Amino acid sequence: MSDAVRLVESDVREVIRRTGLDPVRRPSDLERLVKEAIADYDERSLMGGLPQLLDRDDALKSVIDAVAGFGALQKYFDDPQVEEIWINSPSAVFIARGGIAELTTTILTADEVRDLVERMLRSSGRRVDLSSPFVDATLPDGSRLHVVIPDITREHWHINIRKFVVKADHLDDLVRLGTVTRQAARFLEACVVAGLNILVAGGTQAGKTTMLNCLSAAIPARDRVVTCEEVFELKIPLRDVASMQCRQPSLEGTGEVPLRRLVKEALRMRPSRIIVGEVRQAESLDLLIALNSGLPGMCTVHANSAREAVTKMCTLPLLAGENVGSGFVVPTVAGSIDIVVHIALERDGVRRVREIVAVPGRVEGDVVEIADIFSTRDGRLMRGDGFPPHVDRFERAGYDVAALLARTES
Repeated sequence: MSDAVRLVESDVREVIRRTGLDPVRRPSDLERLVKEAIADYDERSLMGGLPQLLDRDDALKSVIDAVAGFGALQKYFDDPQVEEIWINSPSAVFIARGGIAELTTTILTADEVRDLVERMLRSSGRRVDLSSPFVDATLPDGSRLHVVIPDITREHWHINIRKFVVKADHLDDLVRLGTVTRQAARFLEACVVAGLNILVAGGTQAGKTTMLNCLSAAIPARDRVVTCEEVFELKIPLRDVASMQCRQPSLEGTGEVPLRRLVKEALRMRPSRIIVGEVRQAESLDLLIALNSGLPGMCTVHANSAREAVTKMCTLPLLAGENVGSGFVVPTVAGSIDIVVHIALERDGVRRVREIVAVPGRVEGDVVEIADIFSTRDGRLMRGDGFPPHVDRFERAGYDVAALLARTES
């Protein structure tokens, strides 16, 4: 930003301070105010002593972005190709396009970084300080913000912004994007309608939340869905949805609402389905107990394969307490999880379903059996030998499992 633009921005901020104008809620008034400030600055610069504005249109956008947007980062928010923004230091601002990381030419100051974080957190009501050096929050456009500050970090504030880029709302969209084959998408849709419990697994940025959103779009319209998340990310396109997110502790260390509490509360809200954004800790036990009671549900988990996802679900509940043992957890996982979908971010930046496996419900030597329904061979998602459990549920929902999984389809 040039010195001239900075001076215009300073003038605009002073007028906003005096008038009490809300630049976010009254964008048209802000634009008028900035145009007037630019015109006034031009007149004063012609009289000498002030640097001239080189491009009025560029100055208009820069000042609006700085006052009502996210400053130097706003152009990355506006770019639909940018999926994620992260800052390692004021001079190291990165973005990801199509899953590929790029170092940008944007250079900030430490004060600008802190100001951006404060502005981003303003709408969420969350905070980051020495007593709470981590924060997760949702921005007004649905993007997810994560911040870590010193002395947890070595020197600089570390910021990650995962943009809410809508590329897929339904399973058909994932077929169009090449994430999943048409046959596999039709099978997954049938699984959702039939009320099977689905676990979506994958690494960071693999597209787990997008897959969960697309699976949720197949839920019958009359069902009541209750969602539990660390921060709001899911966008369930149904009429009867109750969404809950966790809450940080107050400055006094009280009032925290963890994910485990949300899962328990969800069961009191008359759900037809329960969806947990991601299980990481002891809340996995409460989810398994809910699913094992006959309540259909879905969730995501970080894992590098479907087998590892099942193993992780057998391990995480042990964090709930010493009285929880594998002798209870392993058969509960076998009886609670029906389908595991593993999705991965490939080297070419495309997110693809790598495998879809069934969990028949059998345990052999503390190992939960799985059966390949679809697996990747020669770079393609191909039909395996396995079949899903609960064929009767498919039949009641009007699906012929044998026809859905016929090998003649591609």
